[in-house]
Amino acid sequence: MHFGEAIDEDRLAALLRPGEGIDTVLSADAYGQGEADSLLGRALEGATREDYCLVGAVGHDFYEGERDGPKGFPRFTDPRLRGPDQYAGYLRMAAERSLERLGQDRFDLLLLHNPDRTGYESEVVWDGMEALREAGLTGMTGVAPGPANGFTLDLISCLERFGERIDWAMVILNPLEPWPAGLSLQTAEREGVGVITRVVDYGGLFWDDLVPGTVLGPSDHRSFRPDGWIEAGREKLERMRPIAEAAELTPMQLACQWNLGQPAVGCVVPTLIQEAGEGARRIEEKRAELVALPAEQRLGEAELAELREIGDNTGCMALKGGSPEHEGPELPDRWELEPRLVAAGERWGIDPERDLRSLP
Repeated sequence: MHFGEAIDEDRLAALLRPGEGIDTVLSADAYGQGEADSLLGRALEGATREDYCLVGAVGHDFYEGERDGPKGFPRFTDPRLRGPDQYAGYLRMAAERSLERLGQDRFDLLLLHNPDRTGYESEVVWDGMEALREAGLTGMTGVAPGPANGFTLDLISCLERFGERIDWAMVILNPLEPWPAGLSLQTAEREGVGVITRVVDYGGLFWDDLVPGTVLGPSDHRSFRPDGWIEAGREKLERMRPIAEAAELTPMQLACQWNLGQPAVGCVVPTLIQEAGEGARRIEEKRAELVALPAEQRLGEAELAELREIGDNTGCMALKGGSPEHEGPELPDRWELEPRLVAAGERWGIDPERDLRSLP
């Protein structure tokens, strides 16, 4: 994502090596068109397989598809690439190729990465994912909506329909972005689906070294956020800081514990970012901060609710997936609401017009 300063691969491999209390590692095959897998494979060399959990993600076809600039590679379900009768074959090929790059023979968990509408709705897709479990290529399967925020009703409907086949879902969630992923957590809890949360750091803000005036590079994905997001986020962070200090937590640890205090959340995935500038912390120090995250929950219901209120971001952006704001032809990451999705929302008290529209 070109966040912050580039670091050499040896340093990155050392950071990714499991151990010292960080024993879950996650890759996605599309990152670097397989290079992320290969680098993580280097980090895993010599590690005892039973001592860590390996999570992978497949779904963007960089084998046959053509990259569409910043939108990335098409989903494997794109009708220009293949039909439903080829979904299972693609998933098996992608999983095997990813494992080959990683130097492994199985995933503990394999996620369907950034699915389009077909990925959420097609029984053929989830038959294909289940076939990977049956073949011993993965112990568990899951879904990872993205890359941007949203897909709320699509995820809820997917979990209701295929929950017996889905062990984990990965969503964007942190105390400064409780919306919209928070709307889907009760569904995950009821369906017995564990939740992995990413972007726990809120673009690096909870690491406490991203400050107003920080110059983001032209390729840094955070530069696409609205103007003033750092300043607005820092103001809210200062309001959260007394809660962190009372619980003897750093801001990043506060964000992790807030996430872990939400229904069904069992794993947090902050982004390690080497920021530029004199005040930037070394990423090795940030990793050590995660290692030191207290195992016991130090935030009570009152603190969890207060942090949610401070960070409330409801309506802050137009959401992806099934959206009341989308009209016209279906896009790979956005489509019109249909009655089935509206009905799924109603079952959980979600009114799309009230709860899923961006504010003026």
